[in-house]
Amino acid sequence: MVPRLSFLVGRQLAIAGEIERCWKRLVEELGGSRARPEELLSRARRGSEEARSLEREISDKIGAYEAGWREVQELGLVVKDPQIGLCDFHGRVDGKLVYLCWRYGEDAVAHYHDLDAGYAARKPLTAAARQRLLN
Repeated sequence: MVPRLSFLVGRQLAIAGEIERCWKRLVEELGGSRARPEELLSRARRGSEEARSLEREISDKIGAYEAGWREVQELGLVVKDPQIGLCDFHGRVDGKLVYLCWRYGEDAVAHYHDLDAGYAARKPLTAAARQRLLN
């Protein structure tokens, strides 16, 4: 699953970067506004052709971004931090229900943590535990 997950999450991080770049261009187009995002998008819809085009592009990219995370979740993962591509999914280690923890860029699922703990409490999976989980 890691190669598929790497592809999906990598795509998500790329889309997030595209949204951010478009957003910065839109803010510049509208004169560096500090308005709330909803207000800024509303102004863009009434603005120049460039502003309207950027608003449509941002809206399309946000739709793709949301759909992409739903696709990740449909694999049974919980998206913990979309900015860094941190995902958890349920597993059992030594008979205990835990979150198996994976972060974008890791080549394997090699960590876990208790259900009520987070990334900082990750523990490495032993080779024996990984063998049991993956077979």
